[in-house]
Amino acid sequence: VQLVESGGGLVQAGGSLRLSCAASGSTFTISAMGWYRQAPGKQRELVASMPSDGSSTNYADSVKGRFTISRDNAKNTMYLQMNSLKPEDKAVYYCNAVRTVVHLGGSIHDYEYWGQGTQVTASS
Repeated sequence: VQLVESGGGLVQAGGSLRLSCAASGSTFTISAMGWYRQAPGKQRELVASMPSDGSSTNYADSVKGRFTISRDNAKNTMYLQMNSLKPEDKAVYYCNAVRTVVHLGGSIHDYEYWGQGTQVTASS
């Protein structure tokens, strides 16, 4: 699975950006996708995630009500709509995919994939 992100940039506080993550390869085995972010000097943290069937969404408390995760399965693309951006949202945002593989013999393994990251900055 390969993940390519786009859509980051610099906006004023209160502005909006939409990130895209295009997946290619064995996308039919992806079980979940999500967005993470990492600010300078901080650990990478989960921003939002959803299973491959889109049946639910999960958000970090800090972005609830402002960010929306979605996906277009026909395009194998996931999105993160970010509204009301704040200076504290500044970070490199990474696309993440989990691929679940059932091996011969019945063992199940999850494999994790990451995009290259895209910078998001909201200036005050």
